[in-house]
Amino acid sequence: MEVLSVLNLGEFAQIFSKMGMFPVFDLAYYIVSILYLKYEPGSVEVSRRSPVASWLCAMLYCFGSYIVADMMLGSSPIDYFQHNSHILLASAVWYLIFYCPLNLFYKCVAFMPVKLVLVALKEVVRARKIAAGVHHAHHAYHHGFFIMVIIGYVKGSGVALISNFEQLLRGVWRPETNEILNMSFPTKASLYGAILFTLQETHWLPVSKSTLLLIFTLLMATTKVVMTARHSHGSPFSLVESWVCFLLFGSPLGGSEDNHHHHAPAVAPASPLKSKEELSEGTRKRKVKKAE
Repeated sequence: MEVLSVLNLGEFAQIFSKMGMFPVFDLAYYIVSILYLKYEPGSVEVSRRSPVASWLCAMLYCFGSYIVADMMLGSSPIDYFQHNSHILLASAVWYLIFYCPLNLFYKCVAFMPVKLVLVALKEVVRARKIAAGVHHAHHAYHHGFFIMVIIGYVKGSGVALISNFEQLLRGVWRPETNEILNMSFPTKASLYGAILFTLQETHWLPVSKSTLLLIFTLLMATTKVVMTARHSHGSPFSLVESWVCFLLFGSPLGGSEDNHHHHAPAVAPASPLKSKEELSEGTRKRKVKKAE
């Protein structure tokens, strides 16, 4: 505590927790979310063939967490769409990323230094959404510890938990990409963050909410920025998770993935330094060149 007082961490955490997310942080969240949508195979073709379907997918990428959380808490799934400024901002980002002449806007936000800044800002919003989800669930179910974790987890995971439904809007069906079966780093971090904020909300974790929010945000932003810069799609938790899963369940985490890769057809392996989004972007570019 003496170290915290010297660094004035508590005061800084209070200021940070009261910082508004709109429009700067939310704008970064929408840009990165829709940028990842454009990386998905077939998304550009859908935007040309059916702009309405493309817009709906973009809205799910931006507001999917609110839709799912509202349904789970018994509210209307379209309740968040009453915030006109957020919808208009996300729609403007969608239009610029998919329809800007010469792809200028897309090239600017996909430029790595700019993208790293946007990714860091997006993680600030993710951490804030997890904390808000846990607080909302605590208000509705004061002793529902599991409900708090679930709502915080859903708020942080975003569209990942309903990715199969979003794929159907684009005419794609890939059940093997189910996020529950193959959890990515943001989804896992959202789950762990929801547990931490639930412990803090129920006074089992002796730390202020603002301090926990600041520390968790810094960890999330730093980790995600490093992973993006290194084009890594692995999880920093994999070693600990494998050990715990082996200890509790008798098999290391990801064993099914190893079997899946073992039985996969013999093709040239993709570079491990490329993320799923960038591999999808590479595939899309090759299709465009062939069409030309």
